[in-house]
Amino acid sequence: MEVFQSTLVYIILGLAIAYLAKKFLLPKTLFVTKKSNSKACGQDDCGCH
Repeated sequence: MEVFQSTLVYIILGLAIAYLAKKFLLPKTLFVTKKSNSKACGQDDCGCH
């Protein structure tokens, strides 16, 4: 049981470090997705945005 707990702690620690590195250390240009940034209201562009 102790081996399982230690393994789980190391996995969670690794995930936390990876998240912090992604959030603060790596440039955001690595994670840019190619989503359409349309701000139209439905099918007609009402110009409200």
